[in-house]
Amino acid sequence: MDLFESIKHVSPKTDTEYWFARELQPVLGYTQWRRFKETIDRAKTACETSGIKVSEHFADVGKSYSMPNGGVREIGDIAMTRYACYLTVQNGDPSKDVKH
Repeated sequence: MDLFESIKHVSPKTDTEYWFARELQPVLGYTQWRRFKETIDRAKTACETSGIKVSEHFADVGKSYSMPNGGVREIGDIAMTRYACYLTVQNGDPSKDVKH
């Protein structure tokens, strides 16, 4: 199994595959969320330009992370379909070193 497939999630309710953007980010060679988010925004534009509803492929979600001091921090993330991941790769920086 390749790295991309290893970070795939499957909804138990709908059996739908999805990937979290923050898990995909290092696979595609991005170290800064801000830069990766710009790539995702371009992918959303490409999706919309193709006449496909962005909301069917990109869903904003919040994730909770435990902090070292015992607290919890919520950060934004994006659940993406395989098609959304494809668009993100197509709109990404070609000089990035993609991990396999």
